[in-house]
Amino acid sequence: MIELRQLAKSFGPNRVLAGIDLDVPRGESLVIIGGSGTGKSVLLKCILGLVQPDSGIIRLDGQDVTRLPRDAFLGRFGMLFQGGALFDSLPVWQNVAFRHLKDGMPRAEAKARAIETLARVGLPARTADLYPAELSGGMQKRAALARAIAAQPEVIFFDEPTAGLDPIMAGVINQLIREAVTQLGATAVTITHDMTTVRTVADRVALLHDGLLRWVGPASELDRSGDPYVDQFIHGRPDGPIAPLR
Repeated sequence: MIELRQLAKSFGPNRVLAGIDLDVPRGESLVIIGGSGTGKSVLLKCILGLVQPDSGIIRLDGQDVTRLPRDAFLGRFGMLFQGGALFDSLPVWQNVAFRHLKDGMPRAEAKARAIETLARVGLPARTADLYPAELSGGMQKRAALARAIAAQPEVIFFDEPTAGLDPIMAGVINQLIREAVTQLGATAVTITHDMTTVRTVADRVALLHDGLLRWVGPASELDRSGDPYVDQFIHGRPDGPIAPLR
């Protein structure tokens, strides 16, 4: 579904991506792990066209993304942003139904669909008319997840989906992500440094460090990968090939 070939991106002298080769099969849940500042978010933004790579090829379903109509291309994606990124001035239902409303769906129908989607992530109908500021952090994250899946996208990106959540709510969000991806049959790419998220949602795992994918393999092989980068990261060891940022 997603093919990356020699994808490279630098910001001035800072090399962020140094030639990424990656295939994400249709229907797979891939989790990209790595420390803060290793380029995980930049990788997603390159695929979406929010950041222009310096070189390399990005294909979606076999087609060069630079040759696809922009609106049609982005319409195939859903995105759960790290901070939720809900529109503060819109009630929750309009956040969830944002794409439907943009595409001209009648408001009554769009609201009904938003309420149905909110129910899928465990939010009652009464939250539809509330504003994001009236929701707890966990409820905001659920609403953002509802927005990401509302239009039943083919591909969903999750950017640090459990950031800032307590362990119990993080577990709830992880389970909702797993269920949403399975039910939709969507291709999913999650970026995180939370190993609980990795073990809950991943079919396959890729470790990004110093601009390169150091290891890619099944989630079931994570604990016996034999790779020093993976071993250090998943156990949180201070010593190893990954030097802490200073």
